[in-house]
Amino acid sequence: MNNIFILLCGLFIINYSISAQSFKVKAEDTQKFVFNDKITENQISFSSSTSLEDVNGTASSISGTVSFNNSNFEKTLKSKFTVSVKSLNTGIELRNHHLQSANWLDASKYPDISFELISISDLKQVADNKLAFNAKGNFTLHGVTKEIVLDAEAIYLKENDQTQKKAPGDLLGISAKFKLNLSDYNVDNQLVGNRVAEKIEVKVIIVGSNKL
Repeated sequence: MNNIFILLCGLFIINYSISAQSFKVKAEDTQKFVFNDKITENQISFSSSTSLEDVNGTASSISGTVSFNNSNFEKTLKSKFTVSVKSLNTGIELRNHHLQSANWLDASKYPDISFELISISDLKQVADNKLAFNAKGNFTLHGVTKEIVLDAEAIYLKENDQTQKKAPGDLLGISAKFKLNLSDYNVDNQLVGNRVAEKIEVKVIIVGSNKL
């Protein structure tokens, strides 16, 4: 009897620890959030630093979806995002032209940059409505697809007077950061000498709604 009691207690603790790593909010278990330009805060920033010049830019044309079942966030999370290459903006028109040209990202041949989630790991409860995790996925740039891992956080915001100013419905905020090497995607940054670094830092801050 004691052994059965100990086993049941152990199973309860395991189940509790798993369920604890999910959003502790009053919401439907099955969720799907849509991310698009209707929410103007969505933005991806990228930066390059060399001894000659620092280049900072943004991408504004972002679309995608995130879906999950809150009872098993880690196993059910799915997401896919695309970004238009033509929306990349470095603040200088001529540089934007070079960036989108056939010699660089070739926006006419490869119009989109994309990320599709494969799995997540190291899921941590940051707050009742906030989770942190590593996200592994297929990142496609310049026609080349590579597996990358992002440091990511997700925050669940129940609909209220403040969130309604951004979009209807509950909101899901995603922030992430990662680095990529241009040569991994067959981008020859030597075309502009040493003004653009081989390694590019990317930061993502996007918001989606379950009623868009």
